[in-house]
Amino acid sequence: MVRPGVSFRAMTVADIPDVIRVEQASFTTPWTRQAFYNELAYNQFAHYIVVVKDEQVVGYSGMWLIINEAHITNIAIHPDYRGQGYGEQTMNHMMKLAEQQGADSMTLEVRVSNHIAQRLYRKKGFESTGLRPRYYTDNQEDAIIMWARLNGGSDERTTMLDTGN
Repeated sequence: MVRPGVSFRAMTVADIPDVIRVEQASFTTPWTRQAFYNELAYNQFAHYIVVVKDEQVVGYSGMWLIINEAHITNIAIHPDYRGQGYGEQTMNHMMKLAEQQGADSMTLEVRVSNHIAQRLYRKKGFESTGLRPRYYTDNQEDAIIMWARLNGGSDERTTMLDTGN
């Protein structure tokens, strides 16, 4: 359920300054304005949304939809708004959006040290399926690869991973 006063809408180029504010407050190696612009203007697979509270952008998320898989590229809630359920609401929205666009599974990477995010992703049905060594460029931290089946998704990916195929 979406908290009162919170809404989600497609990100536009006009949102980039607000998204950069959230990005810089959230990450040690934030994406640049140009990176967000390129995603919005040129990446046919990209779907980005902003989280709006009282007419202010307080978060955002992005994913690439390729055939029937959704890959979360990033998700951030401004530190002033964390711990209030906005991250979970954003994941719910992204998972629903992916399903509506035909995805039956979703993947993401998360820092091994980010236990709060891992807990949220497990709550949303994600399971660890591997590790990307030294994935993060700021400190060479490993990333945990996580996958979830969306409603209507098959067990094929899990079976393939379990058998090594």
